[in-house]
Amino acid sequence: MNYGMKLKDLRDLYELTQQDIADVLKVARSTYNQYEQQYDIIPIKHLNHLCNHFKVSFDYVFNFTKLKRYQDEIDKIDTKISGERLKELRKEFNLTQSRLAKKLNIANTIISEYETGHFPISTATLYSLSDKFNISSDYLLGKIDEKITIEEPTILTYNY
Repeated sequence: MNYGMKLKDLRDLYELTQQDIADVLKVARSTYNQYEQQYDIIPIKHLNHLCNHFKVSFDYVFNFTKLKRYQDEIDKIDTKISGERLKELRKEFNLTQSRLAKKLNIANTIISEYETGHFPISTATLYSLSDKFNISSDYLLGKIDEKITIEEPTILTYNY
């Protein structure tokens, strides 16, 4: 998972400091630094907040697409929709909750909690699902309605 560089690039593009972004997220600058450096995984609610703030998609931040934002993308994550879509994806690939959990290296109960909409899909799990099954993160989260297949993640070249 490589979103830290994209967050830094977006921050630099808007000439913001880490403290500016920390203030947006209402976290300490050191906490945001941990997210940007990827020493700690950014919680999905914070990543969604930043995607909305910068007007970009999860797929863009995860480097699954060069398209910054999808048409008709909404700001809110819908856990009920994401649960339904995760269940559909799992069934499409003929996976039980147990087999999917094993593929993602998480507990079976977590898959169940995601599918029932009790919890939003975590950042790491979202990335893994999109990467392994070539499906849009934004679609899985209910931020877009169109089921978009993503290409293999591309390593983007950054010019500094």
